[in-house]
Amino acid sequence: MGKTLYRVSPEVKADILKRIKEQGIPVSQVAQEHGVSTKTIYTWLGKGVEGQPTIGELVKLKWENQMLLGLVGELTVKLSCTQKKNW
Repeated sequence: MGKTLYRVSPEVKADILKRIKEQGIPVSQVAQEHGVSTKTIYTWLGKGVEGQPTIGELVKLKWENQMLLGLVGELTVKLSCTQKKNW
């Protein structure tokens, strides 16, 4: 037996995309919570307006920004420690 197909209401779809975009919740987590495949969600994310970043791109950029901020913080601490040793 195959999977039962059902349509996701526009309201639920909007909620899913909003949670991923604004709250940074992983696609896999939201997919599992709503019983939707990750492939379906990535398809939705890929349907952005031409010339504007897609939600997927925004999520990726937000994640990269957080990683870079963490790296800057680590380097700042290391630099401070090095400067204190040289005093």
